[in-house]
Amino acid sequence: MTEDTNARIDAIVKQHPVVLFMKGSALFPQCGFSSRAVAILQHLDVSFETVDVLQDQGIRQGIKAYSDWPTIPQLYVDGEFVGGSDIMMEMYESGELKQLFEKA
Repeated sequence: MTEDTNARIDAIVKQHPVVLFMKGSALFPQCGFSSRAVAILQHLDVSFETVDVLQDQGIRQGIKAYSDWPTIPQLYVDGEFVGGSDIMMEMYESGELKQLFEKA
C-alpha cells in the first residue's frame, strides 16, 4: 500500500463518525456481505458514510492492509475498526453494536 493511499484512507476514517468500506453503495450494494452490513446500520437508524471499493483499486487493496483485515466490508466507528459483516451481525444480535452507537 502506498503512503498516499494510506493517508487517503486515514483521512476518510477520521472525517466520518461512521464509515463503511463496501462493494457498491448503500443504495446498490454489490455483494451480499455489503448488503447485510448496510441493512444492519439502517435498521439501527445510524447515519453513515460509504466508500465503494470497486471504484478505486488502491483503496480496495489498501483498506485490507490499513485494518489488517482480509475482507470487505469493513466498518469504522469514531476512527476505530469494528469489523466485517460477520462481526457486525454478531454484535448486532448481542446488542453490542447498538451500545457502540449510543456511546458514539
